[in-house]
Amino acid sequence: MNEAAEATGFAQLWSSLADIGRDPSTGGYRRFAWTPSDLACRDWFSAQAADRGLTVETDRNGNQWAWWLPGSDEPGGGCAEPAARGALAVGSHLDSVPDGGAFDGPLGVISALSAVDLLRARGWKPHRPVVIANFTDEEGARFGVACAGSRLMTGQLDAARARALRDADGVRMADAMEAAGQDPDALGRDDARLGAIGRFVELHIEQGRDLIDRGAPLGVAGSIWPHGRWRFDFTGEANHAGTTALDDRRDPMLTYAHTVLSARKKARLGGALATFGKVSVEPNGTNAIASRVTAWLDSRAADEKALDAVVERIEAAGRERCERDGTTLTVVNESRTAIVEFNHTLRETIRDTLAERFGPIPQLSTGAGHDAGILAAELPTAMLFVRNPSGLSHTPAEHAETADCLTGVAALAEVVARLAGAPGAGSGV
Repeated sequence: MNEAAEATGFAQLWSSLADIGRDPSTGGYRRFAWTPSDLACRDWFSAQAADRGLTVETDRNGNQWAWWLPGSDEPGGGCAEPAARGALAVGSHLDSVPDGGAFDGPLGVISALSAVDLLRARGWKPHRPVVIANFTDEEGARFGVACAGSRLMTGQLDAARARALRDADGVRMADAMEAAGQDPDALGRDDARLGAIGRFVELHIEQGRDLIDRGAPLGVAGSIWPHGRWRFDFTGEANHAGTTALDDRRDPMLTYAHTVLSARKKARLGGALATFGKVSVEPNGTNAIASRVTAWLDSRAADEKALDAVVERIEAAGRERCERDGTTLTVVNESRTAIVEFNHTLRETIRDTLAERFGPIPQLSTGAGHDAGILAAELPTAMLFVRNPSGLSHTPAEHAETADCLTGVAALAEVVARLAGAPGAGSGV
């Protein structure tokens, strides 16, 4: 396959997914778990895998897997049992944050499919199974828990808790899954699936500026910062905006506003990140004092101690303000992910594999969570990052140049060939 054919194939794949779940008014995506746009993405994944003769499965937690089996490219060939042990998994996710960009997640899935095309064009055949993953609900945009599919698979998210999660309209995850044809009673840790996978490599657009500053199209992840989500419920007293004196008010909006400003200050002083990016107000009337404000804090830091400290200080600032405003505050930790150190041996094998063709591959840490970070507790995982020229993510402005995307595909193909090739080819880890 020459460079022109590679570019054409990648562009066609990209175009075939581009319109699904896209809001024409913003250019952003709204591919939320178990909604029609998410189901359309899942159908797209199944169709693309089937077009390549891959065996497609959906596991008990809704994650999709497309298997490229040893011998499957031979007439009448292929393993009878897709979930053979020691498979190399690649891929990412297709869901999005509200008005998210086109690259966060889909780049990894499309690159995995393109890498299969590239390897086949070279005549390469897998010695061990290769499986492309589309993890469900990685962003947690609808039900509030990020990486829900991989967390359920590894038992890091309790199945009963997951079934009871509700979206902004009060719809339970269990009901949404059932309406989409997925059995919510089957949710839970999947030892059989985990036992089938030997390693997982996730390609992703970088969600920052590190590779821009280094002048490098590719990077390998060293670690993921610890991070979590906390729900802050500020409760006050509803009243009339036009008749209630300022001194007589118990306005939770004031407490919330003060806490947001304090979060920025505490994060800066603590060398951490803290963001209130989602808020719900009751009764949400222009001429009414709010009775309740519910806001979600996303916080991340380079280590566990710094993360705990900044969240404690933000909560303390909120409670102190409650005493002045006559309000109350309840804080619930909805999700928490410890620091992830990616498998050293796998990471270095990937860097060594790519160095001859692409030169030295920089290593970088990231504050963004990923399914690879969840799976790292169970099996060797690694991440490849593709340069993002703007450094922007979780916005329609997110972007990667086609040349860098094709470099990512070529790099992923090299990694697959190394890790799933014949032992004599240096399978490495």
